Amino acid sequence: MIGSRRNTPIRLRRGRLRDLDALIALERAAFTTDILSRRSFRRFLAARAAAAIVAESGDQIVGYALVLYRPRSDLARLYSIAVDRGYRKRGIARQLLAAAERAARRHGCRAMRLEVHEHNTRAIGRYEKSGYRLFGRHRDYYDDHGDALRFEKALDDGSVVTAS
Repeated sequence: MIGSRRNTPIRLRRGRLRDLDALIALERAAFTTDILSRRSFRRFLAARAAAAIVAESGDQIVGYALVLYRPRSDLARLYSIAVDRGYRKRGIARQLLAAAERAARRHGCRAMRLEVHEHNTRAIGRYEKSGYRLFGRHRDYYDDHGDALRFEKALDDGSVVTAS
């Protein structure tokens, strides 16, 4: 079964309301704290100020990225990104991140920001490889009292936009 999963191509597409159950299941499997609620996911899937991008393998959702846009701002925020454990190390997170950046560019954003748990070394490495630069920290940000590291990437050339 795992061998056949590995050979199925990954397809990215915009998330839809009918994906809600699968997205909730993926969210609960991927995170132990700060889990998005069903209500929040539903709101984001329907909002113009958000872009939900899902990764599919066959008919199964195996990853997602959620980008938020603020009114009158040219900064996008990568709010959440997750990949099913059985599909990691296939470049899906990299693909989702690149798709999130493209969506933000299409929305007219000049930069993408994100927060990541200080102990999430896998995600930190992915962001750094993708050109994100550390610019700040939020203390006691997560439910487990962990700090959030703040990263930013300019969407034109990858350089840091601000140092606030």
